[in-house]
Amino acid sequence: MVKLSPSAREDYVVFSNIPTRWFDNDVYGHMNNTVHYQLFDTAVNGYLIEKNVLDFRHGSNMFLVVETGCRYFSELAFPDIIHAGIKVSKLGTSSVTYHIGLFKGDNLHAAAEGHFVHVNVDKKSRRPTNIGSGLRNCLTGLMTKKAESF
Repeated sequence: MVKLSPSAREDYVVFSNIPTRWFDNDVYGHMNNTVHYQLFDTAVNGYLIEKNVLDFRHGSNMFLVVETGCRYFSELAFPDIIHAGIKVSKLGTSSVTYHIGLFKGDNLHAAAEGHFVHVNVDKKSRRPTNIGSGLRNCLTGLMTKKAESF
């Protein structure tokens, strides 16, 4: 099996800062693996809300996660500040594939990196629906190689 290397900070387009919490640590003294997935969700949905392209309360559409995965390279733990980098690798008609890197503080390489696929669905029918132009423009911007914080 080939050992993969963590991605670099420069591989991501936008970043958010997310503090860890006391209860993120498990009995082994580091952040439990399930928390990484919560951070992925927080980073992506926080970005979409910040950009005013996701209205999870009143909008007619919502995103469902249909695939996810994570690779772990080094430990994270409370009281670390996580810098979550986001980029989009694939943008379809109704789906988007995100890659998220979790960086401990100012480290240059990810402690963990994951991906997930969001499918845009109608809230009532739960059937896939096209990604609208405003959201598409926002997601297309995540495919470029510029770094900004939000």
